[in-house]
Amino acid sequence: MIAWPELATHRDWLAGELARLLAFGRELPADGGGARWLDDDGHPDPSQPVQTWITSRTVHVYSLATMLGVPGAAAIADAALAGLAGPLHDDENGGWFADAGPGRESGLKACYDHAFVVLAASSATLAGRPGARELLDEALDVLGTRFWDEADGMCVDGWSRDWAHLDPYRGVNANMHTVEASLAAYDVTGDKLWLDRARRICTRVVAAAAANEWRIPEHYDEEWVPQLELNADRPGDKFKPYGATIGHGLEWARLLLHVEAAGADVPGGGLEGATALFDRAVADGWAADGAPGFVYTTDWSGAPVVHDRMHWVVAEATAAAAALYQRSEDERFAELYAQWWDYAVEHVLDVERGSWHHQLDQDNVPTDTVWPGKADLYHAVQSVLIPRLPLAPAIGRAVADGLVR
Repeated sequence: MIAWPELATHRDWLAGELARLLAFGRELPADGGGARWLDDDGHPDPSQPVQTWITSRTVHVYSLATMLGVPGAAAIADAALAGLAGPLHDDENGGWFADAGPGRESGLKACYDHAFVVLAASSATLAGRPGARELLDEALDVLGTRFWDEADGMCVDGWSRDWAHLDPYRGVNANMHTVEASLAAYDVTGDKLWLDRARRICTRVVAAAAANEWRIPEHYDEEWVPQLELNADRPGDKFKPYGATIGHGLEWARLLLHVEAAGADVPGGGLEGATALFDRAVADGWAADGAPGFVYTTDWSGAPVVHDRMHWVVAEATAAAAALYQRSEDERFAELYAQWWDYAVEHVLDVERGSWHHQLDQDNVPTDTVWPGKADLYHAVQSVLIPRLPLAPAIGRAVADGLVR
């Protein structure tokens, strides 16, 4: 059997799924700028404020769609971009609020959000959106001066609004998305500083994972000492779950290959490290409780903790398998890729109401205890583009250069 990533007919199917996903987001633009959290039917959820991470991901996704020639995509990208220039931006102190809701002034400014602003501005710049390059310059300055810690070769996680107080928590999630954003910025600016920062972050994460049986410690204190029991009392946290996060092992596996393809050497990384992370995540996470699907998290022995299946994990699984197949030509990755797309079509894609179910329970029945509605197109959209792209340049530049197969 020909490997699915090699089939033109499969790539056509991916293109059709991309169009279906993009159609779901037509109501994303918010009055006054930004993007709204959507419910199960694609309507704005009034209980959720306009948030920087959703807005940034919307700019990124619809900038890619603009470059792919999707009618109406530019208007959605521009509406979201207006939120980053307007209500989400802190005009007094610089940087971006977490959201535009009540009490935003008292919340932390998060590296996670700022990394996505960089990604958004990078893609929007390539798409020629008005004001995007100026936004990118500012976002890179804030990310570099406020969040990057040169001594540790990692990013810190959160500051007070006035940049006076640094939260002691350090985390791998924000650094993971900083790697993605740095690769995008490198492709737009040509400044190898950003590629080197991506390399340094990956080097530290690979070393920590290798020392922990390739389960990535996610949480740290201000001295970068792992806090392995953090949030044991609330293991299903949206952004700081307890234990090993299966989807992050898969996502890091793919990112290592992108960093390598961009020209940076990560000790213990490349194909060897990516394969080790991937294999650990699959062994621990896939059908770990007897039912198909990836469990959300495990403890440090690999036993499932949160059994629910999150849509973004299978999206990252297919993307990582496609990347590993491209890098290695090992057919086992193509076989897993096909198996997981079969699972996604049967259980995750919502062909009646649109987009993907964001959360399924242990029996693969939709639920919403962690992720109500369908807030996010980013993971799903990237999962249908990555198998059609080279490992480098990053997604935005590859689309801009017409490298989509």
